[in-house]
Amino acid sequence: MHPALPIGLSALRPGWCVAALLASLGGAGLVFTNPGPDQFETFASDQLVDVIEAEVCRGSVLPSLVRLALRDCPRLIQAQRRAIGAQVGRHTRRRNFGVMSVYRTEFGGAALMGWALPRFTATVVGGAGQLVIVQAGLSEEQP
Repeated sequence: MHPALPIGLSALRPGWCVAALLASLGGAGLVFTNPGPDQFETFASDQLVDVIEAEVCRGSVLPSLVRLALRDCPRLIQAQRRAIGAQVGRHTRRRNFGVMSVYRTEFGGAALMGWALPRFTATVVGGAGQLVIVQAGLSEEQP
């Protein structure tokens, strides 16, 4: 028993104090490495554009006439990487939980010149300086 410690603290062992300190430091580290909106937009430019390219250029999302008119669909979409990333950023809601964030993106689903644009949705989880796509895809369903 430690005579210098108050009665309630005498039951605490030094190991518990070290563990609590390390857990607190770990939690604070996660808060500081939680990716912010700018990091998400860069991630969207790099990753989500690839998902859109795969769905639009290789899938059956585009009408046949549009596919014939596009000479190089993948290059066209890749050239718009920053613009698509910015568009994704504008249509994304962030739920910040301190140690991690959940980004939910939804856009599309409107009609353009009589053609129903596909609806793109994605869920991305960010934490510890990393962003991971949990769900992403296109659907032709209207909101």
